[in-house]
Amino acid sequence: MNASTAAQAADIVAALLFVFSLAGLSQHHTARAGVAYGVAGMALALVATVVVAGRSVSGESIALIAVAGAIGGAIGLWQARRVEMTQMPELIAVLHSLVGLAAVLIGWNSYLEVEAQHPGSTELAGSLLRIHHAEVFIGIFIGAVTFTGSVIAFLKLSARIKSRPLTLPGKNLLNVSALCAFVTLTVWFTVSPNLALMIAVTVLALVLGWHLVASIGGGDMPVVVSMLNSYSGWAAAAAGFLLDNNLLIVTGALVGSSGAYLSYIMCRAMNRSFLSVIAGGFGVEAAPSGEQEQGEHQEISAEDAASALAGATQVIITPGYGMAVAQAQHPVAELTRRLRERGVTVRFGVHPVAGRLPGHMNVLLAEARVPYDVVLEMDEINDDFADTSVVLVIGANDTVNPSAMDDPASPIAGMPVLRVWEAEHVVVFKRSMASGYAGVQNPLFFRENSSMLFGDAKQSVEAILRELAASDPGPAAGSGRRPAEQPAPA
Repeated sequence: MNASTAAQAADIVAALLFVFSLAGLSQHHTARAGVAYGVAGMALALVATVVVAGRSVSGESIALIAVAGAIGGAIGLWQARRVEMTQMPELIAVLHSLVGLAAVLIGWNSYLEVEAQHPGSTELAGSLLRIHHAEVFIGIFIGAVTFTGSVIAFLKLSARIKSRPLTLPGKNLLNVSALCAFVTLTVWFTVSPNLALMIAVTVLALVLGWHLVASIGGGDMPVVVSMLNSYSGWAAAAAGFLLDNNLLIVTGALVGSSGAYLSYIMCRAMNRSFLSVIAGGFGVEAAPSGEQEQGEHQEISAEDAASALAGATQVIITPGYGMAVAQAQHPVAELTRRLRERGVTVRFGVHPVAGRLPGHMNVLLAEARVPYDVVLEMDEINDDFADTSVVLVIGANDTVNPSAMDDPASPIAGMPVLRVWEAEHVVVFKRSMASGYAGVQNPLFFRENSSMLFGDAKQSVEAILRELAASDPGPAAGSGRRPAEQPAPA
């Protein structure tokens, strides 16, 4: 077996490992194996790529590739170790932007190599040359849209710019016009490639990517992150065509299609149109009056909350981004254990877009070793709130907002939400009465059966734990043992 055949075999194995990785990441208990498959597949893909490249480039170029890989790996490891869980959405947006930028640079390089340096090349002639023109143009367009869109997503997620949507006059017409211009330029470039058209499509795509994401409000950013993941996959696939790398094409297609499917699932969960996500046509913000308080709220103490929990039979906890910010998942897990030892049935209701990243809350709860069998999706638990004694809303806001069902004029109207207000008593953990990330006030805070527990969520839960410990009837209740029939996840 020669080096080329071995590299092709390695590509097939790597592609299969990527498929296994996606399958593993779809379940809590196989997620670690999924990550391992992905790492192994990427390592194998890099080795195979270097082996193939080594046959056609100099030793100096291979050395530069190795140095670049080492630098990039070191930066990635450093960032992964220092980033907080609350910053993961921003980090992912940055990584998407790098994929998009790489696709743009590969497209430009391919144009300069084939069109500028070898205009009379016979390797690409006739229809093949026209196909190459289209690949270059489409790859640059997708990459540039991904790049600026991801940068804007990062700025919004990190609160460096406001999360409110940009509403330019006739924004939908602008987007459609940009797409029509892209199609026209693609046909033109395919027939008569030139540098001016390359510059035009790059600028057009950069502006379009900025406008698409800037037009989307904060409450819809989890879907945007998922959609940008899809864009980055298609950008990688386009780069694979230009580099004649089959594995990059397959990998990009896997990422692009899985990201698009996840976005579709999330759009259904939010009652949004999938096409409008792609076009940046949703996320209209509420009127300024929507942020004003809509009644009188009731404030309680940690002692009051502990008393309510001590007398409860059914408790549901609905986590949100605020829990991640406060790093309250470990005290919440301890609270769950204490209540279950008292005989209280405790479950978690997780909205599909809770947090700012798909699966954000599930990862946090798994990190705190909350049993998987008590963490339920919205559709699985929504009908149970009416029979629940106490609901703890820890850092959630827009995903428990009754305006989505009651107010047709609300920016989140029609979005399925957790119906926490149907419970006997709702305790909302918040730092203040400020509106959520979508900038929409929540009428839940002013309902008769709702109480506000202000302060840092972690400190509030720890205070409740102390109150529960003080009221324990005996040492057995606080022994710290986990019931044998409810083991922690591995």
